[in-house]
Amino acid sequence: MSTLEILNIIAMVLALTVAIIGHEIMHGLVAYKLGDPTAKLAGRLSINPIVHIDPIGTILVPALLYISNAGFIFGWAKPVPVNMQIVLRNAGELGAIAVSLAGVTYNFILAILSALLIGWMGEPHSLAGTFIFLFLAQSVLINIVLGVFNLWPIPPLDGANAVMYLARWLGLRPVVRLYEYLFPYGMIILIIILATPLSSFFFIPVYFILILLSWLSGVDFITLINQLERI
Repeated sequence: MSTLEILNIIAMVLALTVAIIGHEIMHGLVAYKLGDPTAKLAGRLSINPIVHIDPIGTILVPALLYISNAGFIFGWAKPVPVNMQIVLRNAGELGAIAVSLAGVTYNFILAILSALLIGWMGEPHSLAGTFIFLFLAQSVLINIVLGVFNLWPIPPLDGANAVMYLARWLGLRPVVRLYEYLFPYGMIILIIILATPLSSFFFIPVYFILILLSWLSGVDFITLINQLERI
């Protein structure tokens, strides 16, 4: 295994860790700002990665995706506990939507900042510079994939929660009842999508976001991601 391959694996693991742990912390942090102390009392607003690790989502799934040459990796940390009833009481449905979308907002902001930093630093000329470049490039891809995935309006993903609370706020009771019915079957639906060619359709937004970031940063991320896959 070459030095570049080792650096890329370390960069990938670090970028995934920052992405998924920050995602969960943001849910708890926004809920805390809206009066719900559940995550803080459980010690889940800590940046200590150990308290957030989920054996399947943080270790097994990313490892299997990497070994199978999936072209990207994603995963999840242990969900941060949130008492949505407290959030609803203090901030209503809009507060619940803010909590639901806090994680993906973090992921997209991190992707944008990483893309702009790559455009600013240019081509690396040292070992340390190469590692930083690889970390930022992996951060762009991983955070976009996580953001898009979590926005799918399928329970129990963040997008489904946001749509359900938006429907409650708008008084669309049939939509709320539909989601209440779907929640027990959400994981089955997700597995079917991820295990079939349907996943390619659902991940199409990743491509267009990469094009947008290429325009913003002056870096061709489509080509760069293809190069990362060949390392």
